[in-house]
Amino acid sequence: MRRVGKSYPLHRAPKSAGSAFSWSLANTMISRLGTLGIGIVLARILGPEEFGTFAIALVALMAVLSFNELGVSLAIVRWSGDPGLIASTVNTLSVLGSTLFCALAWWAAPQFSELMGDPQATPVVRILILSVLLNGIVAGPAALLQRAFEERTRMAIDQANVWIGAILSVLLVFLGLGAMALAIGRVAGSFISALMFLRASPIKYRLGWNRGYASALVKFGLPLAGSSLIVFAVGYADQLSVGAMLGSVALGFYVLAFNLSSWPLNIISQPLRRVAPAVFSALQSDGPRLQEAITGLLKILACATIPAFLALSAAATPLVRFIYGSEWIPAAQVLSWLVIVALAKVFNELVYDYLVVVGRTNTVLAIQALGLCLLVPALVIGARTSGIAGVAVAYAVVSVLFLLPVYLWQLRRAGVGFTAVLKQLCLPLLAGVAAWAACTAATHFMALDLVDLAVGGTLTLALILLLLWNCRSEIQQIRRISRTESLEAAV
Repeated sequence: MRRVGKSYPLHRAPKSAGSAFSWSLANTMISRLGTLGIGIVLARILGPEEFGTFAIALVALMAVLSFNELGVSLAIVRWSGDPGLIASTVNTLSVLGSTLFCALAWWAAPQFSELMGDPQATPVVRILILSVLLNGIVAGPAALLQRAFEERTRMAIDQANVWIGAILSVLLVFLGLGAMALAIGRVAGSFISALMFLRASPIKYRLGWNRGYASALVKFGLPLAGSSLIVFAVGYADQLSVGAMLGSVALGFYVLAFNLSSWPLNIISQPLRRVAPAVFSALQSDGPRLQEAITGLLKILACATIPAFLALSAAATPLVRFIYGSEWIPAAQVLSWLVIVALAKVFNELVYDYLVVVGRTNTVLAIQALGLCLLVPALVIGARTSGIAGVAVAYAVVSVLFLLPVYLWQLRRAGVGFTAVLKQLCLPLLAGVAAWAACTAATHFMALDLVDLAVGGTLTLALILLLLWNCRSEIQQIRRISRTESLEAAV
């Protein structure tokens, strides 16, 4: 690898944050709505046992992906100068890290599968883990696209990933490959998307090495990678506990409920998280505007998610029964608790991104580490006393009574007080209670699940639209933010 000290500037005109969020939102909604039908087909054909086997492999994949590129790619988003100066070194570190962790995960797959109660999951884990290497190769280009607000390009790449993987998985399931079909489809989609990332990269992809930059990147990335690993442990400790203590079938029920509970999170929070770090980075030299941005984003998130989460909690049983069938009803008993976890996670993740951009990576690491120490014993007690429902309750208690208050406390230390946050949450909370009451009433008085869901869903959607109209000024504020501002500040 040659030494790189040369700049490779971005030549594309910077996009606005508002445009990026709009494309990212469309990307996520099309992906989620499009794969809903495919997911229903797969769940109904495979059943809880095969679905649980794939869930084991997916937990292993998420574990390694949480830190496989050593956290250095986010430095490209946060970098206040020319990203071309560090891009090749970031690529090298990402490839080395992902190769190492992919090899370690391949070797550990049998032990992990046995620990999770399904030794037959080993081949599925090993195939799926190849996605780690692909992810590491394109971590740099993906971060460059995020920095430049190129979410329109990202949408095309993600749609290719989702649809190629999903369609191939369905075809292979019909051929009798079971859980392996899902792993092969996932890797195939990742491979095609990796090629597209390399082609779309704003800076020509190359490997290189600059010792000074490498040292700074590792210093920045290691606490973040460690924090990401602990974030994974906090986010997936429940699934690890269910698999290890209750078996793969119970894990299948739990993961189905977890996926349903994450729908509002994935549709709204995920696209916003692609834009938020770049927004915060663009304003990091302007303290007052940076604080306005975080409070504005908190309000937008609250308006879009709180009513949806509370409505989902009220409609858990008819939703599971209608979409997946009576065979999956055990998943409904945990869904109502897992939506509480997902709701807390929406705000925790946004504050996490804010703290990272303002340079408090060690703080988020400490928060997650302490949270994990509280969560693990709570999950074990919950699993032993009440099965998968007990695990969900334990997770909700730790998320709401510990992680959320601590994140808000750190946000206060960063200059954004509790009063400013609570002011943004009052109206969305009232609307959320109304949505919950409407869905609860529909559940009790409607005879058909379809009618129940249609009535509750329509009322909830109307409330969300009214709330978003009410915070239109905050939306316009975010839309005006462009990456140009950070480049001008750097000059």
